[in-house]
Amino acid sequence: MQAQGAQYGIEIITVPRRKAKEFVLDARRWIVETTFAWLGKCRRLSKGYELILSSSLSMIYLAMIRLMLRRITTMT
Repeated sequence: MQAQGAQYGIEIITVPRRKAKEFVLDARRWIVETTFAWLGKCRRLSKGYELILSSSLSMIYLAMIRLMLRRITTMT
């Protein structure tokens, strides 16, 4: 059986959970969670409004483009 991401040409790497009981910040997990938080600020992406996967993906691209443009314009 083929991995789910392999059919789209994406390599999926799972990060195993740590055995330690204390809190340890994991850099990769933090990046993913902040990206989801940024996307969650967009009203259309906060709920599952899109019925077609391609339109949902387009909204994600638009949201990230908007975010990057805002950051670029505030830097100059």
